[in-house]
Amino acid sequence: MNDRPWRRLYNTKAWHKLRAAQLRDEPLCRLCQQLGRVTAAGIVDHIIPHKGDEALFYDPCNLQSLCKHCHDSAKQSQEKTGRLPGCGEDGWPLDPGHHWMK
Repeated sequence: MNDRPWRRLYNTKAWHKLRAAQLRDEPLCRLCQQLGRVTAAGIVDHIIPHKGDEALFYDPCNLQSLCKHCHDSAKQSQEKTGRLPGCGEDGWPLDPGHHWMK
């Protein structure tokens, strides 16, 4: 049994169109840019995990472009711990919820 029935959403024309528009509008990895690096993005990530909520899945405001490395490391860590690891070029934490940001 598929524990993620919403995976079907990634095979729709609407998703492919939205994904292409996101990468066209934001071709560089958002997290790398915050670190002062220029890296091409190849993954369109849902900022807030949609968990099958189609409105959240197709919401363009809930999307960000990431490179594979950032998606598979920093973003996954954030989803597991609730904190985005690392500091930006300016030395401030990347995580907007970090106590230094309040």
